[in-house]
Amino acid sequence: MPEYSVQQEYLADKVYDVIIIGGGPAGLAAATYAARGKLSTVVVDKNPAAGALGKASRIEAFPGLLKAVSGMELLSILRQQAEGFGANVVRDEVVAVDLGSQIKEVVVSGGALHGRTIIIATGAMGREPSMNGEARLIGRGVAYCAACDAAFFQDAAVAMAGEAALALEELPQVAKFAKKIYLAFVNTALSQDQKEVVDNTPSTELLLGYRVVQILGDSSVTGLVLEDSSGGNRTLDVSGVFLYLHGRLPIVDFLQGAVKLSEGRCIKVDREDMSTSVEGVYAAGDVSCRRFYQAVVSAADGCMAALSAQHYPTHLLQ
Repeated sequence: MPEYSVQQEYLADKVYDVIIIGGGPAGLAAATYAARGKLSTVVVDKNPAAGALGKASRIEAFPGLLKAVSGMELLSILRQQAEGFGANVVRDEVVAVDLGSQIKEVVVSGGALHGRTIIIATGAMGREPSMNGEARLIGRGVAYCAACDAAFFQDAAVAMAGEAALALEELPQVAKFAKKIYLAFVNTALSQDQKEVVDNTPSTELLLGYRVVQILGDSSVTGLVLEDSSGGNRTLDVSGVFLYLHGRLPIVDFLQGAVKLSEGRCIKVDREDMSTSVEGVYAAGDVSCRRFYQAVVSAADGCMAALSAQHYPTHLLQ
C-alpha cells in the first residue's frame, strides 16, 4: 500500500477559495469536489490515524471498492484523488479560527491560512475529561495540544500518554522544551517507524501497555499514576501530561463557540447545503448533527458542502 503522506507546505499569503479542516472521508470528498470545481483548495489534516476511518482495520461496503481494504488504504485513495484534482493537503493542527470577517482565518501550529469559505470536517473522536484529576487540572498541567502548550514546560518532566500514533506526531514539539519525556502508551508494541522516532528523541522513556488511572496535583499537576495490563501501578513525577485519547464527541474545541452547536456539541447544519450559523462556513461528516455514522454518508456530506461552497456568492470568490 502507498504510504499516507501529506505535503508540508501551504501558501500563507494566499487567500484560498476553500479551507477544509479535517482529512477524513468528509474532508477529502469535499476537497475532490471543490478542486474539481476549480476552487483553490487546501485541506488541513492533523493526522490520518486520528479519525475513526483511519483506525478501521477493514472497510468493505464503501461504494467502488471491489475488495476489503483498511481504513488507511481508503484514506490514501481518497487523498490521491483529491490531490489529482489539484487540492493541497497539509499536515498541521488547527488551534483557533476567526470566522467574523469576509476573509476567514484558520490558525494552525505553523502559522495561519486565509480563505473565503470554510468546511469543518473534524469528525467525532473527541472526549470529555474522564480521568481522576483530569478536569480539575486542565490548563494547569493537563494539555492536549503540543503546538499550543509545549512551551509552558521548559526544562520540565512531562508525560505523553494514550495512543502512540497521535502522541509521536507531536513528540518533536514537546522535545524542544521538556528535559524528560515519559511515553506512556496503551499500545503494547510500536511500528519500526515509531521506534525510530523514539530512538531519535533524547531524554525519552518508553512505557508500553500502560493506561492513565489518575492525575495527581491540587493547583497544578505533580504526578501521574499508571496501570499496566497486570494491574500493577507506577507513579511518575511530572509537572505536565499531554493526553492523546479517543472518544465519540464532535471535535469542536478549536471553534471556541464561533458556530452554533447542539446540546450534544455537534455543529448545527442545514442538511440541504451543510451550511452552519456563519455565512460561508459549512460542516460535514461526524462533526455535524446527524443520525447515521458511516464513511459513505460522511463523504456525501463533504460533496454537498463543496458544491455549496462553489455556489457561494461569486463576488466573494474572486
